[in-house]
Amino acid sequence: MTGMASLTLYGRAWCHLCEDMRAALEPLLVEFGAQVTVVDVDTDPLLEARYNELVPVLLCEGVELCHYHLDEARVRAALTAYARRAAAP
Repeated sequence: MTGMASLTLYGRAWCHLCEDMRAALEPLLVEFGAQVTVVDVDTDPLLEARYNELVPVLLCEGVELCHYHLDEARVRAALTAYARRAAAP
């Protein structure tokens, strides 16, 4: 396990909710030293089928945290838990 949590944001290029979630997520990325990979679901038929009407969808290490709007408390809890696991001997 690395010291940096890996978040994945599934969305669409033309989605204002996706842009809003990405912007709201930025302070948490800085605070926790995390990174986010943005994936356009329209580039993959399987992702489009899975997340179509749910975007944006934010995952941390494969666990779905929120969709439509950033759930800051849940994301903060996930990042805190990840940081504790990463720091454990």
